[in-house]
Amino acid sequence: MPVSDATSAKPSLAILAAIRFIRAHPLRVLLLSLLVLIPCFWHRRIEAGDLGSHLYNAWLAQLIAKGQAPGLYVVRQWNNVLADLSLLHLGNLFGLHAAEKIVVAAAVLIFFWGVFSFVAAVTERAPWIFTPCIAVLAYGYAFSMGFLNYYLSLGLACFALAILWRGGAGNWLTALPVAALALLAHPIGFLWLVATLAYVALWRLIPEWWRLLLAAFAVAAVYFVSSFIRRDPSFDASWPEVRSYLMNGSDQLNLFGHRYAVLASAAAIWGILCFLLGFVLNYLNLEGAGKKLRLPLEVYFVAFLTTSLLPENIHVDLYAGWIGLIVSRLTAISAILGLCVLACFPPRRLYAVGFLACAALFFAFLYRDTGTLNRIEANAEQLVATLPYGTRIIPVVNAPGDWRVDFIHHTIERACIGHCFSYSNYEPSSEQFRIRARPGNPFVCADSDDAESMPSGDYVVKPTDPPMTAIFQCGDSDLTKLCSAPLHPGDKTETPALNYDGDQ
Repeated sequence: MPVSDATSAKPSLAILAAIRFIRAHPLRVLLLSLLVLIPCFWHRRIEAGDLGSHLYNAWLAQLIAKGQAPGLYVVRQWNNVLADLSLLHLGNLFGLHAAEKIVVAAAVLIFFWGVFSFVAAVTERAPWIFTPCIAVLAYGYAFSMGFLNYYLSLGLACFALAILWRGGAGNWLTALPVAALALLAHPIGFLWLVATLAYVALWRLIPEWWRLLLAAFAVAAVYFVSSFIRRDPSFDASWPEVRSYLMNGSDQLNLFGHRYAVLASAAAIWGILCFLLGFVLNYLNLEGAGKKLRLPLEVYFVAFLTTSLLPENIHVDLYAGWIGLIVSRLTAISAILGLCVLACFPPRRLYAVGFLACAALFFAFLYRDTGTLNRIEANAEQLVATLPYGTRIIPVVNAPGDWRVDFIHHTIERACIGHCFSYSNYEPSSEQFRIRARPGNPFVCADSDDAESMPSGDYVVKPTDPPMTAIFQCGDSDLTKLCSAPLHPGDKTETPALNYDGDQ
């Protein structure tokens, strides 16, 4: 945590340092917390891709608990569940939509202040000047895709790293429950925490000239794993289509269309210029910024090279569904470490000019595009309200071709709560979440491959399938306009959209 005695020889208790920091800056902490939460409340609904599916499955969990969803069941699971459990239990107390606001707002604060604290621990100063960057990252790709458990795990892992950066037995005791929560949220955040702690501990133990070999060994180990996955036929994997150097952390800004890609490139260029300026002005100061820089810079490049070697999607026997968008998720870690590198140099007002400009454009774009998604969901709510209760729907709703965030059909699933059932919801059949489905249940497809192909429009309806209704975009120029039509055996799930003539 950012503390005044961060450079003392004996590690202080992080929890006490945090209390002193908040007492020293109460208004600043409160104002920043309120500002960073604005995007959670600027529209009626929080638009974040898979978030709609998480809330929908919390409703299914409520039905299961009441015995109203035969064929669905809940399993005990020790990871990838923290957000889902929070939504369910708070939903039981306050209602699901209120629970969504509470859980997402808490997750944003955990992520924002977790990253802030980690950067402060690494650089031994509070990174006030980088708060626009942290705020943008808090609403970047990982958030906008709705990877809420993963997102929470990163924020909690940052808190644990901040607590443990300088060691101390008392800090280890404090960090253990935080690390346990990170594992409960998602295994990737926990693994990053453990790997980073192990790397830093070894780096500090070995002689200085051997440290580069440690980085080389870490990257070589990942290369070996990557090569094994490529050669072993038991793995089914796909690899990123974009150039690896573009997946440097700035890609977390690339969300809804080409203007975000341009903004991400501008942010990356500005970050490189700031780094070069800081390096030129401080490279001879081996006892100052130069001394602090080496470890975070090495860790950043290890993370960047590791990410560039990994598959984007992989299918293993452990789960029925794919483990997807691995590299796209992991670049959030590269972005966090990149901020640690930039913050090693003394802060300059010039840095803030570019960061504030990027943040202003990013949030202006985000307000507009999440507003579009809100209109889609509002139309979906009106549409499903006209359907009989219990209707099984297949949402065939597609994002524009240049959108990187393309899970917009989950907004239809959230609109279904209390009215209908999304037969194509992927969570139960993937076997990666708490809710599971038995074959032949009337609520959700139990086959992972079929569940994935239904919303894409590629699924051909079988005579044995239960009655299903497609919800699709029926406006030529307005992607928010939705219509519905029944699906018949032999139809592809995209058929109603293709055959729509304005009379349905």
